[in-house]
Amino acid sequence: MSDPRAQGVLQRVFGYESFRGDQQAIVEHVIGGGDALVLMPTGGGKSLCYQVPALVREGTGVVVSPLIALMQDQVDALTELGVRAAYLNSTQDWRVAREVEQAFLDGQLDLLYVAPERLLTDRCLQLLERGRIALFAIDEAHCVSQWGHDFRPEYLGLSMLHERWPDVPRIALTATATAATRVEIAQRLALDQARHFVASFDRPNIRYRIVEKNEVRRQLLDLIRAEHEGDSGVVYCLSRARVEETADFLCQNGVNALPYHAGLSAAVRAGNQSRFLREDGVVMVATIAFGMGIDKPDVRFVAHIDLPKSVEGYYQETGRAGRDGLPATAWLAYGLQDVVQQRRMIDESPGDEIYRRRLGQQLDAMLGLCETVECRRVRLLAYFGQTITACGNCDVCLEPPQSWDGTVAAQKVLSAVYRLWKERGQRYGAGHIIDILRGKDTERTRQHGHETLSVFGVGADLSENAWRGVLRQLLAQGLLAVDHEGYGTLALTEGSRAVLKGERQLMLRRESEKKGRAGKSGGRARAAAIELPPDAQPLFDALRNWRGEVAKSHGVPAYVIFHDATLREIAMARPASMDELGHINGVGTRKLEAYGDDILRLVA
Repeated sequence: MSDPRAQGVLQRVFGYESFRGDQQAIVEHVIGGGDALVLMPTGGGKSLCYQVPALVREGTGVVVSPLIALMQDQVDALTELGVRAAYLNSTQDWRVAREVEQAFLDGQLDLLYVAPERLLTDRCLQLLERGRIALFAIDEAHCVSQWGHDFRPEYLGLSMLHERWPDVPRIALTATATAATRVEIAQRLALDQARHFVASFDRPNIRYRIVEKNEVRRQLLDLIRAEHEGDSGVVYCLSRARVEETADFLCQNGVNALPYHAGLSAAVRAGNQSRFLREDGVVMVATIAFGMGIDKPDVRFVAHIDLPKSVEGYYQETGRAGRDGLPATAWLAYGLQDVVQQRRMIDESPGDEIYRRRLGQQLDAMLGLCETVECRRVRLLAYFGQTITACGNCDVCLEPPQSWDGTVAAQKVLSAVYRLWKERGQRYGAGHIIDILRGKDTERTRQHGHETLSVFGVGADLSENAWRGVLRQLLAQGLLAVDHEGYGTLALTEGSRAVLKGERQLMLRRESEKKGRAGKSGGRARAAAIELPPDAQPLFDALRNWRGEVAKSHGVPAYVIFHDATLREIAMARPASMDELGHINGVGTRKLEAYGDDILRLVA
């Protein structure tokens, strides 16, 4: 039997007719005083799982959130819904903070957002002791995992919430965790008795595509022009310098792009993030410092122009696309140099052998996803312990790659590396190895007498690009190693011997020639899926313009007023009365009162 209080809050405050997936079970479990560990994909509706119980239970829901910059938007969105919400963080002056503290003590807050480092101060803990707490919600709970991609040491102190408030339910939420990370989260947050809710990790609206690097900034620009002109998107880079260069390049080519990385001042970062959230069609070029908890629903693409370090990081970052459930693109370009660079970074990383081995395993899983000849989504979800059939919405399903017997080609590469080391005591990087195999007459090959090697010119039948693919896959499979002491030169591994002796056959992935380019098929598919019927489009455009003006006057992002999905539904349904409008998803009581007349006027 469902809890009528929860159902009432969902409809009245948030404007939704029914819960999705596990939401109802989670909400009722927490309302009943139970602890929960919730794994739900980005855009799956995690926030409702603690917001609804906080509004039903007596007292204030205390939300631990790692990003100060996002608290403001979360609080703005709740205030628009008529929820009494506030935050405590270091951006406030003492007068504002004192007002928030007093409102909490007076029982005038439904939800209070606090950063973990603020929560753990004596002043904040004493404040919470004096008030009435409905629940603790620990958002982005993977931050507690030391093997995770977003580890925050201050999260380790949150286990004391259970000791100080044993009767207050706690709900920990994340979009990214393997089975091992789940166990770690439960242990570190003292959630051993918590009930686990694991939703499907699948985001069927996202199209996953991984291409071989070939002038990557040009490839990125082609993607944006062909498929995402005027769309909001995020581009991830590995270094700050690359962020700056890429943002400049996109701006010079007419794309509204902004940089974001830890080297920029706090004011510039906050300003750029604010523009990304509040304006349409902004592309944010960023390091992984950007994005955790971003609520913007209409990000139409996430592009990686450098190889992510782990599948968890990749999944978390791509999940920022298409939170509204509409078609979106996750695009990654990677190449031989990415593999060399990542292997070298692992070898040079501080930490013990166990730590480096773990990093190596994470990279191997990421490389496996890149090189797979089976459905990307099957491979991605298998990493999180979930099984699905081929998705039909990734590049492998849409354009199945060919595989070819690369055993002889691999033997040629390994033989070249072996002979250079055995006969000359020399090690070289990938570029020079390829020159030797292709019999290229260069100053370097002449200088070292490499044209006399028996392997010189044995690979003239393959293009330079094809050889780069072979080398990349040998590195990915651990059949070649990067010798970091030799500045990224190549060396044989234990596994090389079986290939050299012909004891192991190697099937390699062959990239089609057009694979490196952005391609336009995805653009047509996307446009068709998002297009409205011709008679609804003018109303949708008018509603968006109206929403933009309202958002500007309130100083909030447009999606805080209404999501695109809600405006689409209004444009299609054309409600003629307040009652009809009230049944549209996303139109709660407060928004109906505030905006109902304006909307009905536009519809009429």
